[in-house]
Amino acid sequence: DEAIARGLRDVISKAKGCQGFKVNKGIESPERYILQIFWDTLENHTVDFREGELFPQWRAIVGPFFAQPPVVEHFDLVVKSV
Repeated sequence: DEAIARGLRDVISKAKGCQGFKVNKGIESPERYILQIFWDTLENHTVDFREGELFPQWRAIVGPFFAQPPVVEHFDLVVKSV
């Protein structure tokens, strides 16, 4: 938990276009996490972050804790509660 919090605080929050993030930890499977990062644009993630200097810093912090490579998908918000 500390590694992901540190990575989000020290790296992701400084990334261009990062609006914020949310992390959920599994109850039945506490070794599983769902990380949502909210970007201004898709390119802020796929180009600015993934191809920039912050991505290796992020992976250095959280990468050692991955059981397998993470699944990365992009979504558009359809509806949310108030």
